[in-house]
Formats: sequence, structure tokens, C-alpha cells
Amino acid sequence: MRSRLAAALLILAPLGACTTVKEAIHGPELAPVGYPAALAPMDQKILVRDTPQPASPNSLWRVGARTFFNDQRASKIGDILTVQINIDDSAKTTNSTSSSRTSGMTAGIPHLLGLESSLGKILPGGYDPANALSTNSKTTNDGAGAVNRAEKISLTIAAVVSGVLPNGNLVIQGTQEVRTNTEVRQLTIAGIVRPEDISSSNTIQHTQIAEARINYGGRGDISRVQKTPAGQSLIERFTPF
Repeated sequence: MRSRLAAALLILAPLGACTTVKEAIHGPELAPVGYPAALAPMDQKILVRDTPQPASPNSLWRVGARTFFNDQRASKIGDILTVQINIDDSAKTTNSTSSSRTSGMTAGIPHLLGLESSLGKILPGGYDPANALSTNSKTTNDGAGAVNRAEKISLTIAAVVSGVLPNGNLVIQGTQEVRTNTEVRQLTIAGIVRPEDISSSNTIQHTQIAEARINYGGRGDISRVQKTPAGQSLIERFTPF
């Protein structure tokens, strides 16, 4: 019975670490965009509009021209707006800890129901009731850590409105891929914006996006060579030493 239970535990144990194993192999994943209200599905919705009718020869209106009075900024599902990403962040943190502790204890039993003399006959030679118990301990701990990080990204991406929240805020998301030889660079962005933050040129800064999820990376021969092998990553993550 015990052998069966041990075998079952060995089978089920890796299942609990599936998420960690997946992250070690494929890298961390971005968290989904959250908001107090229900979000629209991540699948893009395409609005099919009727084919515009050509204007009469004497009209000031031409086919494909912008409307005279409507706001041209993104406001509905399927509309496109430009997101300007200018990240120039740096952080430096230094921490150090040091602790030590020394303790000692000495206890004696000079009188124990008159049995102290009898204990000397039973216990090994050199027994002294006045020093029956003596302990001492000493622990030390030193730790140090430092973080020095600098990131700079300057990119522009077009995003699509994928949902409109009840309060009028827009859920946007966009993906951009550029391939050079055998390397693909990918930029993805998602988040929530206020319509009033969108400029007259239909652009918005990344700092004005709530719940922003920005991912810039790539895949290909260069990325594969730079990435830590999956076996080594698993060993470093789960080794107890």
C-alpha cells in the first residue's frame, strides 16, 4: 500500500510544477488585463460597413474623405489609434544584512530526591551534580544584494480598440512583428485608455494606458542562442542546493 501511495505522489508531484516548468522553458507570460468591469473578448471584432455611395459631381464631398463634424479619434470597436512608447527607466537598489547570536546555558542538579549520589554510580565517571547540563550555541548570518537596471525603449505601434467599457473607457491591444533574415522582433501592447486622453492626432502615450501590458522580444536563431537551455534552467530552478 505504501509503495502504491509513493508511486502516486511521484506521478502527481510534477503536475503541481507544470506552471513553473512552462515558465522555465517558454519564459514568463504577461498577466491578462484586469478591470472591475467585464472585458470584451480578446478576439478582434471587425465591423463590416456598407460600401459608400459616390457623391454627385456638384458636391463638395468626395468618397473616402473625413466627415466634417464627427470626431476622428478612436472611440468604437475596430477603430485604430497610435501608441507612442517611450520608456527610459533606471533603478538602483543596494541591500545588506548582518546578524549574530550567541547563547549559553549551564544547569546543575545538586539535590534530586537524594538520588544525586546514586546517579554518580550509574552515569560515567566525572559526573558532577552541580554541572549536570551545559549547552552553548552561536549563529551568524550575512547577506548582501544589489540591483542596477536600465531600460530604454522608443517605439510606435498601432493598436485596435477591442472593447468599450460601460464607463466609456476603451480596451486596446496591438501586435507588431518585424522579420529580419531568421529573426522576428515582436511588440505587443494591451491596456485601457480614456477617450479624453487621446490627442487630436489620434495618438496616446504609453504612460496614459491603465493596466498596460507591454512586451518587446523576439524569436529566432539569435534569441535561441542567447536563451538559457531548458535543462539548465530547470536544474537551477528546482535544485535544493
